[in-house]
Amino acid sequence: MCKCIPFIFILGLTGCTALFFQPLEKHYYSPSDLGLESQDVYFSSIDGTRLHGWWLPASGKAKGSVLFLHGNAENISTHIGSIMFLPKQGLNVFLFDYRGYGRSEGTAYLEGLLMDVEAGLDQLFLYDNTNNLAVFGQSLGAALAILVVADSHHKNEIGVLVADSSFTSFREITQEKLSNHWLTWLFQWPLAMTVVDEYRPIDEISKIYPTAVILVHSETDQVIPFHHSEDLYNTAREPKNLWVAKNSSHNGFFSNPENQIELARRIEEWFK
Repeated sequence: MCKCIPFIFILGLTGCTALFFQPLEKHYYSPSDLGLESQDVYFSSIDGTRLHGWWLPASGKAKGSVLFLHGNAENISTHIGSIMFLPKQGLNVFLFDYRGYGRSEGTAYLEGLLMDVEAGLDQLFLYDNTNNLAVFGQSLGAALAILVVADSHHKNEIGVLVADSSFTSFREITQEKLSNHWLTWLFQWPLAMTVVDEYRPIDEISKIYPTAVILVHSETDQVIPFHHSEDLYNTAREPKNLWVAKNSSHNGFFSNPENQIELARRIEEWFK
């Protein structure tokens, strides 16, 4: 989630939704740089847009497979650190770039990203050979995960969804960020109203049942306030869990090796 919300003031009433997407074309790291085995995957989104991702096979016999959905900025090369530990824990990982990001074609917009995530789920099923499936999203990726899994025809086959630092709605988080800056405080409501509010994770999360939901959020998150995951947790149906991070930055909880091991353990627990 971008910290540069004051720039919405400059855009005025031209619409704010696009500021959720800050793609980067250049790759800075590859899986081999991190000692990971990988396979390039090119596939088509629902509307035919060509997308790119990496399949990272588990070390040894795979216990399950995870679809990873990254946040709103840069591309998979700068987000791979968020999941590079999972193959060593016996989990395959498929991560890909939304349209307009990295080596994926097209231009980012919300409805397009939702189509991309659905297509990414289809790819996960093509590559998986374990029948133990999970979806793990961070920030924007967590919100997309909730929205897509809730209505996906794959829903009943997904064991667990992990949503790290999600938000309840695109409009609500925009309004909150605008209210935090003196330059945009006065305009928070008229500008927030330009954000598409048709897709609201808070309205969809209860539909994810029977897939288990693990919500992860730092109490000290300065980008997306903690209460968003609290509200999502209160709305979600069982089975669910709220994993409260202490003194962690936005999306920074899994930089701790102990938390990495615990994440893999919790995912495997729901496979059982």
